[in-house]
Amino acid sequence: MAKYSTRQTGAEKEELAVRYLEKQGFTIRERNFRSRQGEIDIIGFDGEYLVFLEVKYRKSKSFDGALAAVGDTKKRRICRTADYYRYLRRIPQGTPIRYDVVGIQGEEIIWIKNAFFHM
Repeated sequence: MAKYSTRQTGAEKEELAVRYLEKQGFTIRERNFRSRQGEIDIIGFDGEYLVFLEVKYRKSKSFDGALAAVGDTKKRRICRTADYYRYLRRIPQGTPIRYDVVGIQGEEIIWIKNAFFHM
C-alpha cells in the first residue's frame, strides 16, 4: 500500500476545511492563491470580513500545535501575499481584513478567528 504524500494529505485536509467553513456560512473566493510573495490556502468572506486563512493539520491532540505551526516568518509571508492579493484584485481600502487558522486533528476541526494580526 502506497503512503500518502504530504501534498495529498494537505489537499485532503484543505477540502475538509472548505466543507466545514462553508457549513459555517463562509464564502470561498479562492483556494491556493500563489504569488512570488507566498501562498494562501483559502481566501473568502466571513460576513463583511475578507479572510486569509491558513490550514494546518496536526496528528497531535493539541490544537495549539496548529497555531504554533504558523510562525512569524509564515505570518509575514501570508500578510505580504494578502497585500498583493488585495492589490491584484482591487479590493477596496476600507474592506475589513482578518487572518485566521483552521486546525485539523483527525476529523476534528477548530477555526481560530483573528489568529494573528498584520505583520
